[in-house]
Amino acid sequence: MGIGSSAGGAWSFVMRRNRVGVRRVGTSFPKIIQMTVSAVLAYWIAEQLLGHVDPIFAATSGLLVLGFGTATTVRRSMEVAIGCTLGVAVGDLLLTLLGSGLWQAALVLFLSLVIARFLDSGPIFSTQLGLQSVLVVLLPIGAAGPFSRSIDAVVGSLCGLLIMMVFPRDPRRTPTAELGKLLAELAGILHECGRAVSASDTTLAFHALVRARGTQQLMDSLPAALNMAREVATLAPAHRRHRSDLDRLKVTAEKTDLAVRNARVLARRLTTVITHGALTDHGVESVASLLTELAEAVNALGYAVLETKESGYRKAVGRARRELAECAARLDPTTLQVSGLQGEGMVLLLRPLVVDLLEATGTSHEEAVALLPRL
Repeated sequence: MGIGSSAGGAWSFVMRRNRVGVRRVGTSFPKIIQMTVSAVLAYWIAEQLLGHVDPIFAATSGLLVLGFGTATTVRRSMEVAIGCTLGVAVGDLLLTLLGSGLWQAALVLFLSLVIARFLDSGPIFSTQLGLQSVLVVLLPIGAAGPFSRSIDAVVGSLCGLLIMMVFPRDPRRTPTAELGKLLAELAGILHECGRAVSASDTTLAFHALVRARGTQQLMDSLPAALNMAREVATLAPAHRRHRSDLDRLKVTAEKTDLAVRNARVLARRLTTVITHGALTDHGVESVASLLTELAEAVNALGYAVLETKESGYRKAVGRARRELAECAARLDPTTLQVSGLQGEGMVLLLRPLVVDLLEATGTSHEEAVALLPRL
């Protein structure tokens, strides 16, 4: 029985890794094609047009400039390109002055890393410069002479940068996915708050607070993702039309960030409200219903963010705006049958949260505030 269980566990592990691997390959497939084309194109240019024999540094530079990962920004690619090119040039220069050998390779690597750290603090730049320079010293010089390899590195770097700008991935993909996750989390937090009120359960309210605090990583990653997307949309002709979409995403992300912070305060206040029994039975029912409807409106906004077509976005965001406006109209302690300092304070916390979400849909601040009942 123990052997069978172990075999079953091993098989599950293998199948899980297989699924993850297949999904990872599918996600990276466009980048794989780009890297292959960049390396082969750089090699062909150096060999056929420049007449260099075995221009390996053209292929490696073209490959490394693109690289894998979502952090393939223009800055990162430029760091790799300059690091590769400068590394080969430094190696060629020192090889000409010192000759080849083990101690020369050690000296070249040491000097290359010193130069790299002097010029830039980025780890990518330093690593590429050191790696390329030491390879230049260790590998034999081609028939075209030592500095032909520096030219090969320039060709490879330029090919990689050109392909990145001409055939980039959709710059909206990463920030849209991150923002969609954040909105889904916010909807889940509000659902848990509604359940906590309905069940008068402080544990559920505390769980909602923990979940709200756990969104910090998503909130921190969004600005970087938006900046990266803006870089690509600015430099890539194929995606310059998406700059207005990114501006809209930035506003939605900023307002969602504020809404999540307000949700943390709300979840923390709920524990006190529930502990002190600050809501009547009618108040519990109306507040729980409001929080559930608010969560559904946030879900609608999340669907809008993930819509790739303008028509679909307008329809989804219109629905989210209507549902949020309905929630805003109920944010009056009297309407919700809530009284007392604790209960009224909780309702007041919901008002800026809903205003932030309305602004995330594109509503102006003045229009959002006007939807709130006068107190």
